[in-house]
Amino acid sequence: MALRTTSWKTLVVIVILVCAGCAALASLDLNKRYGTATPDNRAALANTAKPDSVLDDLYHNQVKPVIESRCVVCHACYDSPCQLNMTSIAGIERGASKEKVYEGSRLLAAQPNRLFIDAVTPQQWRERGFYPVLNERQQSPEANTQASVLAQLLLLKQQHPLPDSKILPQQFDFSLNGEQHCPTTEEFEHYAASQPLAGMPYGLPGLSTEEHQLLLNWLAQGAAMPDAAALPDDQLAEVSKLEQWLNADNLNMQLSARYIYEHLFTSHLYFSALHTEKQTPQFYNLVRSKTPPGKPVEIIAARRPFDAPGVKRVYYRLQPVFSTIVNKTHQPYDINADLLAKWQQWFVEADYQVSALPGYEPEVAANPLTAFVQLPVNARYRFMLERAENTIMGYIKGPVCRGQVALNVINDHFWVYFVDPELATASDVEAFYLSQQDNLRLPAEDNSSAMATNWLAYAKRQGNYLRARSNFMNNALKDGQHLTPAGIWHGDGDNPNASLTVFRHFDNATVVKGLIGEPPKTAWVIDYVLLERIHYLLVAGFDVYGNYGHQLMTRLYMDFLRMEGESNFLAFLPPDTRRSEFKDWYQKSGPELTKFIEGDINPFNQPSGIRFKTDTPKAELYQLLQQHLADVQPQRYQLQNSRLGNNSKALLQRLSQIKGQSAAILPELTMIMLQPENGKDAELFTLVRNSAHFNVNSLFAEENNRNPAQDNMTLVHGLLGSYPNAFWRVKETDLAKLVTQAEQINSEQDYAKLLDNFGVRRSAADFWAFSDKLNQLFMRRHPVDSGWLDYNRLENR
Repeated sequence: MALRTTSWKTLVVIVILVCAGCAALASLDLNKRYGTATPDNRAALANTAKPDSVLDDLYHNQVKPVIESRCVVCHACYDSPCQLNMTSIAGIERGASKEKVYEGSRLLAAQPNRLFIDAVTPQQWRERGFYPVLNERQQSPEANTQASVLAQLLLLKQQHPLPDSKILPQQFDFSLNGEQHCPTTEEFEHYAASQPLAGMPYGLPGLSTEEHQLLLNWLAQGAAMPDAAALPDDQLAEVSKLEQWLNADNLNMQLSARYIYEHLFTSHLYFSALHTEKQTPQFYNLVRSKTPPGKPVEIIAARRPFDAPGVKRVYYRLQPVFSTIVNKTHQPYDINADLLAKWQQWFVEADYQVSALPGYEPEVAANPLTAFVQLPVNARYRFMLERAENTIMGYIKGPVCRGQVALNVINDHFWVYFVDPELATASDVEAFYLSQQDNLRLPAEDNSSAMATNWLAYAKRQGNYLRARSNFMNNALKDGQHLTPAGIWHGDGDNPNASLTVFRHFDNATVVKGLIGEPPKTAWVIDYVLLERIHYLLVAGFDVYGNYGHQLMTRLYMDFLRMEGESNFLAFLPPDTRRSEFKDWYQKSGPELTKFIEGDINPFNQPSGIRFKTDTPKAELYQLLQQHLADVQPQRYQLQNSRLGNNSKALLQRLSQIKGQSAAILPELTMIMLQPENGKDAELFTLVRNSAHFNVNSLFAEENNRNPAQDNMTLVHGLLGSYPNAFWRVKETDLAKLVTQAEQINSEQDYAKLLDNFGVRRSAADFWAFSDKLNQLFMRRHPVDSGWLDYNRLENR
């Protein structure tokens, strides 16, 4: 046995050495034929390129649409295979990397490799370990295809198309954490021989003959990509006006601008006054720059938005977004006159005085309750509430892309309410927040190579805070004062951000305005301190390149924040119901929750101010809050928006009533295209599976806490989510058949039969025609907040 083990290990070493040797020989051969690779060769091409007008037409009107619709749908953000981000010219020229971004077991933080931030030129990316996918040797049609990974991957797909089968064979690995094969040009011959079916697009139908030839001709001619067009004068004027406002010299404004930046750095800002309803606006990133307005932006490449900038004065600038907009990272944020007037009121006209700017020491900067203590709490809370969907979206969506570390800490479907600002920013409440600065320190103050053992100190402080908070509430809510729906923010009567719905889809999630779906098992009520800490824990303070300790502490701390929001909601219920409800939410929990459940940490015992009339007080509370917020409930995802007849709507509604094992077999996120009988444009719907759990406080083996008997579905009008797992296509005349078949699903075989009749599998011959139509309808109907969908989670069933 020992001999066999040794032989096997020796064989592996030999194979590795042989592969390395082959790559070295291939490199020598390529060098001999086409010269040594260097980004300068492509730079020289730009000097002999065709006129700008010809380049613009070829790239923007012909090549780019194919790249977006066939490549970007898998290659965007950090979860791009091999980090090949094709949403921009800079991303294509940067190339690919063998290094994984999502590596939760690393002991030390990895080097950040953020596009547009950590390096700029192709040469700088080569020094960081990225290799080219375009030819960087001598420029000739032959070299531009033979020495280009991108061209070779396209050719490999043409030579070895998808197998003629509905379900692709097991050699196709669609697991998110599967082994990545990232061949350089030198390694490509071995890659193609060992994985002939791994051409691009991977695990999807190949390009049409016309699309393939278009891209291949473009690559053969040198893959020239023109510079971005200059911004029009009206955009420049708005940019200048906002930058001047943000960069005023007084200390009040400098601190306010820092606060605004640290909350909007993941957002895509736009000026709604400058675009029509059917246009996609010009978006901007808010960045920290070494240079003031009027000069070229020089981004400060810190790991986190509150890290020391390394310069005496920070300037807050708008950087145009020229990358393709993908839905999974898109957070549109409208800068309009009404919003700017509110910012002026909260941050400029308010009665306060900043005596000195806070430093960037981690123990200060990572705790917003310390860093921004000189800003009025009302201004801070109002700022986040005004666009609450965007605030929560930062951790639901954001630039991290894949978020199971943070997301396995929340339920699959829950509603969110907010404490009224007048109650949350009262003078005694503000004084209490001030007294708790030390207890409210966050794990982000440790560096990105944190020690997980530091967790105990944060857990102790959180326990101290919760005890102090319960004492404060018990003292404040006495002498006839109780919690009622009046204490919940009603959006000032016109703001639809007053309530939110969160859907979790395993390792990604969606947040939308309004109360969507049937009343959920849990809900959160968020106050200022909780909202602020969620943002600084999971958005501003989270480093996707951080080590195991950093990610673990983030996950553990979020347990407390979730329970805090849930406890705020339970406080509106009768005291005896609070305990029983909480125990139901945390069935089979580990001993770490015992003290919390039994009341040692959270002994709030004041009676509710609501007179409940039934023996189902939670259902009553949901109804009361629905009435309280009725005037600010958006209608976008409501089924009644459909133009279909009542019979068809009733049939669709039955899909949302599927529960239990049948629901558990269905995908997390199914997007449905329905062709109306009257021949009008197709209508789009999303069927969401809400996976039930006995509890969501387990770090590992989440499947052990699954409770599929309680799974249920939510159907919405329109597309919801960024990562579809399945596509269904149905004619209105066949809708009854689809619904009946879905209701009768009891096994994988039943689901496979449904897909045979109505599914558009990733292997379907007309997959791309369906995909194009779906994305086009989505973006045409919602030009501001749509963006390309991502296909990395499409199932193979």
